[in-house]
Amino acid sequence: MKRYLAVALGILTAIGGFVDIGDLVTNAQVGARFGMSLAWVVIVGVLGICVFAEMSGRIAAVSGRATFDLVRERLGPRVGLLNLLGSMGVTFLTFIAEIGGVALSLQLVSSVNELLIVPLVGLLVWLLLWRAKFSAIENVLGLLGLALVVFAVALWQLGPDWGALAHQAATADKPGGESWTVYSYYAVALFGAAMTPYEVFFFSSGGVEEGWSREDIPVMRANVLIGFPLGGLLSLAIAGSTAMVFGPVGITVDTLGQVGLPIAVALGKIGVAVALVGFTAATFGAACETGLSVGYSIAQYFGAQWGKYVRPSEAAAFHLVLMVSTLLATAVLLAKVDPILVTEFSVVFSAVALPLTYFPILVVANDPDYLGEHVNGPVANLLGSIYLVLICVAAAVAVPLMIVTRMGQ
Repeated sequence: MKRYLAVALGILTAIGGFVDIGDLVTNAQVGARFGMSLAWVVIVGVLGICVFAEMSGRIAAVSGRATFDLVRERLGPRVGLLNLLGSMGVTFLTFIAEIGGVALSLQLVSSVNELLIVPLVGLLVWLLLWRAKFSAIENVLGLLGLALVVFAVALWQLGPDWGALAHQAATADKPGGESWTVYSYYAVALFGAAMTPYEVFFFSSGGVEEGWSREDIPVMRANVLIGFPLGGLLSLAIAGSTAMVFGPVGITVDTLGQVGLPIAVALGKIGVAVALVGFTAATFGAACETGLSVGYSIAQYFGAQWGKYVRPSEAAAFHLVLMVSTLLATAVLLAKVDPILVTEFSVVFSAVALPLTYFPILVVANDPDYLGEHVNGPVANLLGSIYLVLICVAAAVAVPLMIVTRMGQ
C-alpha cells in the first residue's frame, strides 16, 4: 500500500510541479497568437523530458549517486565544467524568473508593488531551502500547484469547437498573419520550456535525497510516464484557454495577469482565486527546485557534501551556494528587471543548453560500470539519439531566431 501511495503522490506532484513560470507564460503567449497549431511541440517536449528523466531517475536509483556527480566522473572535469557552466547558467536564470513569478503572483493578490514583494519572496525561498524538509517542498507545493487544473475546467466552460481545435493541432495550421520565422521561434521556446535542464538535475538529486534503490524503479517510472504527460495536458489547456479568449480579438499576452484572464471570463472570481493559488504554488515550487538545482550542481561538481537531509553545518558549502544564489537573484529583480522578460530569455537559452545537459546523461545511462544490467535498452537509446538530434537543432537555431524575430515580435 505504501508503494501505491508513493506512486499516486508522485504523479500528483509531477502534474502540479510540471508547469512553472516559463510554461505559464510561453503556453499562454503561444495560445493567444497561434491557437493550438504548436500543440505538437508540447507533445514532443513532454516525451523528451520523460525519456531523459527516466534515465536520470534510473541512474540515481541504481548507482545511489546524482547525475551531475557521475557526469564529472565519467566525462572528466573539463567536460563536466562546461556542462556545469552551461546548465547552471540557465538554471540560475530560471531561478530569477521563478522568484519574479512568485512576486507577480502575490502582486495579483495584494496589489502591492512587486519590488516591495521580491525581498520577502527571496527570504521565504531561502528559509524553505534552509529549513523545510525535502518532502514538504516537493509534495505540498506540488499538490497546491494542482489548482492550475482550473485552466482545463475553464477551457471546457468556454465551450470550444473541439473538432476545430483538434484539426488545428493535428495539421499545425499556423495563422495566416504570422510568419514561419516567428512560428519557429515560439516552437523552440516551447521546446525549451518543456525540457528545462533543472528538471532532470532536481529529479535525480531528489532520488538520492529520498534513498531510491533498484526496487523503486517502477515507482519512479510511473511518476515520470504518467505525471509529466498529464502536466503536458495542463500546458495545452493553458494554450487552449488563451486561444479561445485572446485569439479572436488579436490580443497578445504580456503579463501574468493576462494569463489568468480566461479563468475570469469562464469561471468568475472563484476561478481566479483558485488560479492565483496555482500560480503562487507552481512558481514557488519551481523557485525552490531551481534554487536547489543550483546548489546540487555546484556541490556535486566540486565533491562537496550536499542535500536537504544533511545538517547545514555538515553541508556548509551547499547552503552557502543556496544563500548567495538567492541573494543574487533577488538583487537582479530589485534592479527592476522584468520577470516576464527574464522568463522569455530563460526558455530560449534553455534550448541552447540542452545538448550540454542531455548528452552526458545518455552517456552515463549506457555505462555498465554504473548501471550494470540496468543500462539503456534499444528503445531508450533510439529515443535518446533522436532527441539529441532535435536538441542540437533547437540549440543551433535558438539565438539566431531570437535575434531575427526580436524575441517573437
